[in-house]
Amino acid sequence: MNERYSRQQLFAPIGESGQKSISSKHVLVVGAGALGAGNAEALVRAGVGKLTIADRDYVEWSNLQRQQLYTEKDASVRLPKAAAAKKQLRKINSEVEIEAHIMDVGPNDLLRMTKDVDLIIDGTDNFDTRLLINDVSFKRDIPWIYGGCAGSYGITHTFIPGMTPCLTCMMETIPSQSMTCDTSGIISPAVSMVVSYQVSEALKILTGDLNAVRHTLTSFDVWRNEHSSVNVRALKKPNCPSCGENPRYPYLQYENQLKSAVLCGRDAVQIRPARTEAVDLERLADQMEYHMERVEKNAYLIACKTGKHRIVLFRDGRALIHGTKDVTEAKSLYHRYFS
Repeated sequence: MNERYSRQQLFAPIGESGQKSISSKHVLVVGAGALGAGNAEALVRAGVGKLTIADRDYVEWSNLQRQQLYTEKDASVRLPKAAAAKKQLRKINSEVEIEAHIMDVGPNDLLRMTKDVDLIIDGTDNFDTRLLINDVSFKRDIPWIYGGCAGSYGITHTFIPGMTPCLTCMMETIPSQSMTCDTSGIISPAVSMVVSYQVSEALKILTGDLNAVRHTLTSFDVWRNEHSSVNVRALKKPNCPSCGENPRYPYLQYENQLKSAVLCGRDAVQIRPARTEAVDLERLADQMEYHMERVEKNAYLIACKTGKHRIVLFRDGRALIHGTKDVTEAKSLYHRYFS
């Protein structure tokens, strides 16, 4: 076991003291998809002391192309990703304490799970959850590392309370994620690139080398050979409700969260976004034609059919997910196509 981390310790910025620091730290990974699984594996191999992973979904065949912790057997039995990740991570490094939560995390869940956490890794697929993570991070004084990817595009940034602007400060700067893996596809090199950036930043934080942390919002397209790195320090806002002088942590409050409700007497769930924004139904309908069995539209809504589900999206962003009474399943479908 003494040889396990020898090559990592030979890297001067980590060394023996850095390795001891890594092995004493607790990391929370929110989301166990491509980014979450990649980060979890790398951190467990690096010898983090404890890793907690939370995810609401299960393994599907379409995940296996890029989500490296999962197997055909996991997909065939629809094993929850958190459980499948824990099973595999234990095989990789039995020294690491691993905790798994099969759940759709909300504000109270994140506040409870972060009481002794040193770092939060974003492996999610939507900004509703990221804004929750951001508010918990700055309320708890815990760094977090944002990551996102779709198609051949990836983006990442590191947030450190007291040092950097927060996600709320930067929301006008981060490109709108109109693409998702289910609408634009994804290639594994884009995932690997984002994971590499996230894990590198994680190791800097876990060893206490905050001077080495990037202060840029980094994005790239591995297919188009594009790369951008923008210094965002100047975006920090003194009046920011999440990290300013008088923070209110708005995304921990009910009125700023995604709302869901099972419709009485109907096999359907309504999803209502926290902020009402006009949706370009015409553009979205054209986009959905490639991914749905049937798409119908009028001046007020689009209705899409996929498998057993019928999804109706209104111009104000509100959606009805027919064919389920499971709120978690409905949210997953909503984020899959409309985040």
